[in-house]
Amino acid sequence: MRRSRNQKILYMVELAMLTALVVVLQIFGGFFKIGPFSLSLVLIPVVIGSVVLGAKGGAILGAVFGLVVVIQCAMGIDAGGAILMSINPFLTVLICMVKGTAAGFVPGIVYHAIVGKKQESNVRMVTGAVIAAVSAPIVNTGLFVIGLSAFFNSTLVEWAGGANVMLYIITGLVGINFLIEFFINVVVSPAISTIIKVTTKQLAK
Repeated sequence: MRRSRNQKILYMVELAMLTALVVVLQIFGGFFKIGPFSLSLVLIPVVIGSVVLGAKGGAILGAVFGLVVVIQCAMGIDAGGAILMSINPFLTVLICMVKGTAAGFVPGIVYHAIVGKKQESNVRMVTGAVIAAVSAPIVNTGLFVIGLSAFFNSTLVEWAGGANVMLYIITGLVGINFLIEFFINVVVSPAISTIIKVTTKQLAK
């Protein structure tokens, strides 16, 4: 009974800390740059939370990420998002929340499907951490593109300025940001694996 209570307290503390980290990284992410491009670090704590705390915890963190993006769109901090918000606020909020929540939920499902319940194999843990890490930007960007194509196609056509819309999305709208997110998550996935090992041991106590 005491162990279960301690585990719940540890769970809530870790969830709160990761939530704060998600908010800070999303708000101040624009200050971290590679040349003209911003480093998107926010998916790292989302992935860690999804794997360590489970897909439900990851979904909560992803939803927080989506909510901060919505606020940034509404305030005009995200210029593209602000345009979409002015066209259709409901669909803009829907896209932001769905992609964020899913990007938090999927890594936990992927990791535990690969590793299993016992988590005894180091090879499986590392493999699971890597695939979970890269799944987040894929889901996040993929659902964003699907949402834009489905609900804001006329806006995309206008932004593309006569160019092929899909080519514009890949090379101009999300291509570079996706590659940066993907690369960062691949690079930090070994560190994520180490964090997972340490934290899961703490949760098991």
